[in-house]
Amino acid sequence: MFIRPCYKTKNGKRHAYWALVESVRTERGPRQRTVAYLGQIQPAHRLGVRQAALGTSEVQGQLFDSVEPQWVEVDPHRVRVERCLDFGGPWLALKLLEMLGLAQWLENHLPASKEEIPWSVMALVLVIARFCDPSSELYITEHFFGHTALCDLLGVPAEKLNDDRLYRGLDKLLPHKAALETHLKQRLGDLFNLEYDLLLYDVTSTYFEGLAEGNPLAQYGYSRDKRSDCKQVCIALVVSRCGMPLGYEVFAGNRHDR
Repeated sequence: MFIRPCYKTKNGKRHAYWALVESVRTERGPRQRTVAYLGQIQPAHRLGVRQAALGTSEVQGQLFDSVEPQWVEVDPHRVRVERCLDFGGPWLALKLLEMLGLAQWLENHLPASKEEIPWSVMALVLVIARFCDPSSELYITEHFFGHTALCDLLGVPAEKLNDDRLYRGLDKLLPHKAALETHLKQRLGDLFNLEYDLLLYDVTSTYFEGLAEGNPLAQYGYSRDKRSDCKQVCIALVVSRCGMPLGYEVFAGNRHDR
């Protein structure tokens, strides 16, 4: 066995990454097989690994007792990738929600009933989608969800999700708005050591493309989007000193900022 450098160029600089390899005989002739990747190691460490690799079988056994390399020969022309899903972002979002205690909170406040997919799980889909790729409920069902590993992480088949269920999930969440904001304020304060001695408050607006006759809050008013021809609602947001959102309220579109 011997160590061999593998060179990679990063930010215009050439870096050496070391690997421990051994020579093996195959049907196609002698080949080099990687036993372990060592990363960027200092010269003294490389010398020690080299001496251990060239030493007795007892020394080699001590070096690799905890490593059992497995390898197979693969024909790359006969390999294809299927069902390639985005995993990192949804997995990280789910772990963050667990740290916030949000998954357990949703289970306690949105208990399962006769529905096939619990509303607490639907709420997790909404939150994770906002975290990874903020868009509409229709986009979540037609594009986002089926291309991520959420179907495996949450145990929800893609065909069981539709925009109507997500909209109904929002309706299920709305009555618990105040309790949810209180829970998140406490957990965020504990995790990030937030101070609530000073709170900041601001108002924005969002408009509707349509008459919005079924929404009594939709009114004509001062439009920050320069769309005075459209009805709108005003949204007030409360944040901490560092900008962490703590709560919001929706007002009629003709409500004055004061």
